[in-house]
Amino acid sequence: MDIVLPGEGGRGARYALVGRPVQPAVGAPFSRIAYAAAHVVADPLEMTDPWSRPVVDWDRTMAFRHHLWRLGFRIAEAMDTSQRGMGFDWTNAKELIRRSIAEARTVEGADLASGAGTDHLAPAAARMLDDVIDAYDEQFAFIEGQGGKAIMMASRALAAVAKGPDDYARVYDRILSQASGKVILHWLGDMFDPALKGYWGSDDFETALDTVVAIIERHVDKVEGIKISLLDAGKEVALRNRLPHGVVMFTGDDFNYPELIAGDGNRHSHALLGIFDAIAPAANAALARLAEGDRAGYDALMAPTVPLSRKIFEAPTEYYKAGIVFMAWLNGHQDHFTMVGGMQSARGIRHYAEIFRLADQAGLLADPDLAVSRMKKLCAVAGV
Repeated sequence: MDIVLPGEGGRGARYALVGRPVQPAVGAPFSRIAYAAAHVVADPLEMTDPWSRPVVDWDRTMAFRHHLWRLGFRIAEAMDTSQRGMGFDWTNAKELIRRSIAEARTVEGADLASGAGTDHLAPAAARMLDDVIDAYDEQFAFIEGQGGKAIMMASRALAAVAKGPDDYARVYDRILSQASGKVILHWLGDMFDPALKGYWGSDDFETALDTVVAIIERHVDKVEGIKISLLDAGKEVALRNRLPHGVVMFTGDDFNYPELIAGDGNRHSHALLGIFDAIAPAANAALARLAEGDRAGYDALMAPTVPLSRKIFEAPTEYYKAGIVFMAWLNGHQDHFTMVGGMQSARGIRHYAEIFRLADQAGLLADPDLAVSRMKKLCAVAGV
């Protein structure tokens, strides 16, 4: 089977598919905690003002969560993969969280945690730290009121108003001390969101590391773990090595996740990854092999997913969501390639063509005939 895809200079080049669809190990146990940060499915027929009033296809959005639960993943809900802060507002996020928590109760063994941030507070509207605290309070109260677990997302408003590490400590100390259950922290780098530059009160990694470790040490009884998304394995390992006993490292490194999850023989990372949305069948099969002690089998399945992930998350990294939804469309999880805020336009046709090639080579086109048919339509729209 082959297809003409756009190549260098805009010329079409024939590509022959080579991949065999990976078969997941449904029901197999994992030896790592594995959260997939899940996307939302837009409703293109009802969305008349996609930039400011997104409309969600709730049935397809929930169906995709069942797909992830079936493959053994926990779900990180209403995170940046769902376009929080990039077209998907707190009003919609509340409905997503409410529905997802209710849906999880219908599935044996299903688990999820939901993003609590301050995105209903515009950074320019934050005048003092108490404004940020109040915003976090509101979102924590909603999630915990639904019976959910909170992931404390990085805050643009806090980054805008904080004057140094002590201000971060004050906000995190306050929120963690009053949380009703254990919380997952989230350190999101400025490659994902430029507004978060200098988070934890410093541009220096070692200084920021000292700040976040001190916060965790003060609240060991309230912090389940921390997700770090800096796309730098060395920085993740540096934090991992300093975590107190009982606090889990969740890799958010969509470039280096296989080695970080496998570990160095002494310590390993668990996972909270946006790329797991797109590579769920392969990640499931690989994690099952790892749990069996088959490191070679794990590596063989994970290694081909890395070039795909690096392409999806290439700079400007914040637009990676387009590649995630593109993969869901290619694989039949939704009938269209339309995103909240029209974000499918954030990447060009050559980007999508390369994702198609790499997905094939990783065995991640579940139905190659369907994927080719859909890719041809997208190319035609782009004039290829």
